[in-house]
Amino acid sequence: MTTAFDPIDLSGTQLANRIAMAPMTRSRAFGPGHSPTDSVVEYYAQRASAGLIITEGTQPSVVGQGYPDTPGLHSAEQIAGWRKVTDAVHAKGGKIFAQIMHAGRIGHPDLLPDGLVPVSASAVAAQGQVYLHDGPKDFVAPHELTSDEIRATIADFASAARNAIEAGFDGVELHGANGYLIHQFLAPGSNLRTDEWGGSVEGRIRFAVEVTRAVADEIGASRTAIRISPGNEYNSIVEPEPDEAYIALVKQLEPIGLAYLHLIERTRDLTNVLRKQFSGTLVLNVATEGFTSADELKLIEDGTADIISFGALFLANPDLPARLKAGGPYNTPDVASFFGGDDKGYIDYPFLES
Repeated sequence: MTTAFDPIDLSGTQLANRIAMAPMTRSRAFGPGHSPTDSVVEYYAQRASAGLIITEGTQPSVVGQGYPDTPGLHSAEQIAGWRKVTDAVHAKGGKIFAQIMHAGRIGHPDLLPDGLVPVSASAVAAQGQVYLHDGPKDFVAPHELTSDEIRATIADFASAARNAIEAGFDGVELHGANGYLIHQFLAPGSNLRTDEWGGSVEGRIRFAVEVTRAVADEIGASRTAIRISPGNEYNSIVEPEPDEAYIALVKQLEPIGLAYLHLIERTRDLTNVLRKQFSGTLVLNVATEGFTSADELKLIEDGTADIISFGALFLANPDLPARLKAGGPYNTPDVASFFGGDDKGYIDYPFLES
């Protein structure tokens, strides 16, 4: 019987166990040009016993930033900062993928230079506010990307992926979940387009598919992954009947040969359908009432998933794999600090410390 503590071959990347650290926004990029600092190095090195670390969302371009002090992968300073992180994780025997996250309409012009504004599939503002250094501000209506701008944005993702490999990452995870740009194209409430990038299911999934293909072409499919969250309403997403679109999406992603598919679970029925459709490694962020716990490891044993990702519990317990194997004890996550719980796809922002 396969257990969470057995190694796994992730398309050529050897993982020591099947316990992943979920991506969680930290807002600690205080270095030059939003680059990681020594605190970021320490934070990830502390958690290197994870089979796989997936970093916080990292913007592929200046306009992709959605929160204060989040890191990028589009400059020499950022590459150098991340190289310190990857070196530290690898020195402790860990593996680490960079999550590339374009926030799309989630953000504010005050975060962006030179008169830039957030962008999205359509000029539909998200409901709610973003926290800035001078306080919360309402989301604004984004600029609707033109076809040429969509192509340029896809190229930004590919360039960021190349930079991630230069920075020493073992691969990249594309953030297609939780209401950010890729998800904004997938969801009918934020994608009102009638051209080839919207309208039908085929049109709405096209951006996600083409971003994934472009990144796989740039760095290799074995180092490329994507995270999805069918039906997740976070960040004002309206996606009332998502199953058809995500089944179609995974059908198109399957032949690319990705390192893994990271699924934020909606229903076990959909999980089982996508599991059968995707022949590669399935990383599952399990649907639970609270934060993901040791109880979910049985889903590896019964074949529901190959890897389980943990968020809140990894923040509170940097040596989580050892504690899981020993049956505890566990430091209790401060769940009240979360907007609904990080490992359900919500970020630990603002400034939740380990």
